[in-house]
Amino acid sequence: MSPDTQQLLRSLPSVSALLEHEEVKDWLHGLPRNTVVTAVQEAVAAARKAIVEGAVREPVDVHQVLARAEEELVRRSLPSPRRVINATGIVLHTGLGRAPLSDAAIEAIVEGASGYCNLELDLATGERGRRSDHVAQLLRTLSGAEAATVVNNNAAATLLILHVLAGGREVIVSRGQLIEIGGSFRLPDIMRASGAILREVGTTNRTRLSDYETAITDNTAALLRVHTSNYRVVGFTEDVAIGSLAELAHRRALIAIDDLGSGVLFDAKSMGLPDEPCVTSSIAAGADIVCFSGDKLLGGPQCGVIVGKKGLIDRINAHPLMRTYRVDKLTLLALEATLRHYQDLEDAMISVPTLAMLRASPDELADRARALQEQLTKAAPGEEFLVCSDVGFAGGGSMPAEELPTVVVQWRPSRQSAQQAVSALREADSPVVARVRDDAVCFDLRTIRPVDLEPLVASVAAVAWEEGEEPPRGGIPLPLL
Repeated sequence: MSPDTQQLLRSLPSVSALLEHEEVKDWLHGLPRNTVVTAVQEAVAAARKAIVEGAVREPVDVHQVLARAEEELVRRSLPSPRRVINATGIVLHTGLGRAPLSDAAIEAIVEGASGYCNLELDLATGERGRRSDHVAQLLRTLSGAEAATVVNNNAAATLLILHVLAGGREVIVSRGQLIEIGGSFRLPDIMRASGAILREVGTTNRTRLSDYETAITDNTAALLRVHTSNYRVVGFTEDVAIGSLAELAHRRALIAIDDLGSGVLFDAKSMGLPDEPCVTSSIAAGADIVCFSGDKLLGGPQCGVIVGKKGLIDRINAHPLMRTYRVDKLTLLALEATLRHYQDLEDAMISVPTLAMLRASPDELADRARALQEQLTKAAPGEEFLVCSDVGFAGGGSMPAEELPTVVVQWRPSRQSAQQAVSALREADSPVVARVRDDAVCFDLRTIRPVDLEPLVASVAAVAWEEGEEPPRGGIPLPLL
């Protein structure tokens, strides 16, 4: 270590000396001592590292160290999961928590979390009840199934169904349905973990009913259909409808399982949405067990819903593994509130944010985009904001082949690149997650909710102008869509 480096290190203020600084004493009045000490230690360590690596060649000013400590305090004071503004246009964004909940679901969570609730207590008898019973009746009514239960996600639902109903026996599935979805979820791995024996039939693009029938042996327990939620095979293709698969299964005394992935409780096309397998149609077609996600097209909390024949659901509920996959009271409260919207489908289309976003028309989005453009132009005059047409997707492994026409506000920052701006927006006081296209930051109105507009504009204004700098007066008139 050179003499100059040693001299710079000696110039560093000690942690104890910094703790006696008036500014740090102010911090100690309002924050836990351990938090302040750790922040100061981190700041001194960062300065020491910069000196050793040659990044600093002048004595470190005490105020620089304090500024670094203050940044650390701010970082530590913020919760790690934070509310963000989704401007990507991806409605079911897995990285952003998928489906936003309805107002009723949020109110149910707040009410339930504020005290105790009858999670496993039958108020009429005073006896212990089953927690899934709170939503079972609604699920039976909405799906047409004999029984229902809930676990913590659809992967758990698939594994539990296979383990309980087909452990140690063969399950036949089309080769074209051996899916892999986000997080390295592979169906063959799930089947192996469940103890079921995978028997794949057909080819990637064509599987016939005769392929399933030929593969049935004395050790076969079930026929499984898996919805390819995040991709489509198109062109020279053939697959087997769940009704035909169920008829074959019942003729051979087997179980017909339908893993729908996303899952909707209504005819999507009739409500102006892209076609998607329907839970009620699967049950009506004869499927014995159907499972799907709660936080995708249903628009509720993360969970896996299982509906089907009562005897099979009873076996699943009674299995010891069920306890390891059960959901908590907040999930059940949010799920019940979400399901209640579906008792009136028109209410669901308006009140469930996922459905409202998916159904929003380009004209409606264009009106919102013009309003946002006007607000942004006022907040950051001189910057360029344009209203443009674009396309997006549902996301979350739903409707993968369907493009959703949308409208965006494009921003081409005058003082930084689009990539720099989009990175800075993620770190704003109100984080904004947007996308870059054609060297512009794109704010997609499909996923920007009314409550997001004011903080989004504030975040863009903060990123557009450096701290302490006055934006130029006046603005540039921009064309509307």
